[in-house]
Amino acid sequence: MNTLRSDTTTAPGAGSGTGSGAAPGSAANTPVYGPIGGAPWLRHAKRAMDIAMAGSFFLFFGWAYALIWLGVLLTSGGPAIYMQPRYGKDGKVFKFYKFRSMVAESDAVLARHLRENEAARREWAVYQKLQNDPRITRFGAILRKYSIDEFPQFWNVLKGDMSMVGPRPCMFTQKDLYGDYWGHYCAVRPGITGLWQISGRNEISYRRRAAMDAEYVARLSLWGDLAILLKTFGVVTGARGSR
Repeated sequence: MNTLRSDTTTAPGAGSGTGSGAAPGSAANTPVYGPIGGAPWLRHAKRAMDIAMAGSFFLFFGWAYALIWLGVLLTSGGPAIYMQPRYGKDGKVFKFYKFRSMVAESDAVLARHLRENEAARREWAVYQKLQNDPRITRFGAILRKYSIDEFPQFWNVLKGDMSMVGPRPCMFTQKDLYGDYWGHYCAVRPGITGLWQISGRNEISYRRRAAMDAEYVARLSLWGDLAILLKTFGVVTGARGSR
């Protein structure tokens, strides 16, 4: 899998002389090796791989899924599954699933924390994440450290909302941060894992994450997806870059 060549890629919205009407691939400063989002055979093969992998997860690890569900209920009450609208393929909105790892009224807690803490505001502006997030529960911190909170997204994959590999699902407040890269994001289904997860996760800025998403879409391949999946296991087991 080819990686992003440098961190000098044009920043989202900074303007590369192409504007929002740029040809696919130009915003990411990368060549397009095939149709943006992949040829029809590639899209079908990628979808078949998604169904096989997500189905196998529930077949072999459904018992673990049930235990985690119970753990969330016992430690912080219900509901155990957190649902949030996110942008998916073609910019369509879908319900994004996670095991709940945060306190109730987490949005209000975050707003108050950012309002009262200037350092946290700067950190959030760059990473869209916080090293010490006041919203996260004690059990939720364990789930997030090893990405266990992501397990419900296998349902999203089976439903066709997501893929095993792709850009991280974009929140409504993050859309403008993609700038000229938005067309790349919308060309494929968002993924459970991707270049961002194996390249530092929360240790890298959102600007670079958007560029990585564009790079992934421009160079889409099944072999690339398999390489990302294999690297993901090492990143998750080592809890590298988790926050």
